[in-house]
Amino acid sequence: MKNIYLKFSFLFLIALLGCSEEKVEGLQYGSVSGRVVAENSFEPMANVKIFSNPSSSTIFTDENGNFTIPNVPTGQYSFQAQKENYITKFESVTVTEGTNTTVVFEIKLSTTNNRAPETPVLVLPEDNSTGQNLQVDLSWTATDIDNDSLTFEVTLRNDANDEVVIYSDLEEKSLTLENLQFGTKYFWQVASNDGINPPVLSQVRSFTTTFFPITRFLFVKKLSDNNVIYAGDESGNQVQLTSSETNSWRPRKNTQSNKIAFIRSNGSQNHIYTMNPDGSAVFKVTSTVPIAGFNPEYLGFCWNNSGSQILFANFDKLYRINIDGSGQTQVFQTPNGKLISEIDWSYDGTKVALKVNNVNGYGAEIYIIGMDGAIQHQVISGTNGAIGGLNFSVTGQKLIFTRDVSGFENPDYRQLDTRIFEHSITSGTTTQFNVERPAGTVDIDVRYSPNESELLFTNTSNDFMSVRVIQKYTIGELDSRITLFTNATMPDWE
Repeated sequence: MKNIYLKFSFLFLIALLGCSEEKVEGLQYGSVSGRVVAENSFEPMANVKIFSNPSSSTIFTDENGNFTIPNVPTGQYSFQAQKENYITKFESVTVTEGTNTTVVFEIKLSTTNNRAPETPVLVLPEDNSTGQNLQVDLSWTATDIDNDSLTFEVTLRNDANDEVVIYSDLEEKSLTLENLQFGTKYFWQVASNDGINPPVLSQVRSFTTTFFPITRFLFVKKLSDNNVIYAGDESGNQVQLTSSETNSWRPRKNTQSNKIAFIRSNGSQNHIYTMNPDGSAVFKVTSTVPIAGFNPEYLGFCWNNSGSQILFANFDKLYRINIDGSGQTQVFQTPNGKLISEIDWSYDGTKVALKVNNVNGYGAEIYIIGMDGAIQHQVISGTNGAIGGLNFSVTGQKLIFTRDVSGFENPDYRQLDTRIFEHSITSGTTTQFNVERPAGTVDIDVRYSPNESELLFTNTSNDFMSVRVIQKYTIGELDSRITLFTNATMPDWE
């Protein structure tokens, strides 16, 4: 009898278990599906436990964070997503007959047992280091006890102004700083963030950039499609002064004001700007009247000796303007409608040399006017070919320039045999300098050296497609022609 009872009980249990997944007669059913993702990053979360109150089935998410629970009786539920080291998330769900209800859980790490990152340790550059370049590589070390993924924030300050620069969301333990200022002390600090605890700050370190070198030469290089201004010394050292993102050319330094003036593209116009010798404090001088004429790259302007004013041209008109942009005044207009391309102002401020030409750059003349606008002296006229490169001697009694003696003229303003000449205003005579120019090349953009014992100029092949170099020559000294800078043009020497 006892054995029969046990057999009956065992068969009843099997029958009961076999019916556990079947729907109960009279109940209505729907289904619930969804996804579990990490808060903020929305990365899918696998192996998250999903269950409800009132109780339904318990299931775990797959590798894509997805789950599905079929045959859930209709009604109101509170579903939970639960994973170790994460805060349990609750979502209310209404299950209706014959439909699938979807739910998304966004879960985040629990901070209960999570520890903050270790304090970042700054590595390079060394604290209080000096003579750093204008591009500095920062590096640091940082660890996290819980192996959390870390991001970093670098805060940069300096002793020159109140500027604060913040570099956020860095994933590497390094950062390259670019376009720093000369002779400036910088302070930097790193914050380490695990996304859970408050950021942890490093100590503050400092470094000082190198001081601006002694550079008496200015010149222009072509980077991509833009002209870029550089400073350099006789050893060939070079410092970039203007950004390659802007088109800047024809630098002219005034030692009295310690400013460099230059031309820069501004939309569809070209204007005159000034800057400090290190390229800082850029200021737009001209505004209502741009500098304009034949071929912008052959346009010139000039300072007065004190550095308080600039002369520039707009087609056939000559203007004077204060370097703060005030006091713009027209001082001359060409009598025959020719365009003013190049200008130089005598050291004593009493006269101005002008090179004028037609719209193609030819039919050039050089003459000298007084400050009243009257033409005082004719230097050259009635020749064919290109002319350029005006520069007064310090006494104002001599003027150097270049001329293509071949007389060649074409739409591209190509020059074939351009040489350097000096005109004596006292005697009215013009002589050619023998600077041992290589055959097949041209010398352009000529300037006196500050002591007038040397000449500075650009040399290039007369195909006007080859590399341009800046050279200097000691007047009257054989074999003294040397190259200072390659891939460079538009020199200035003050």
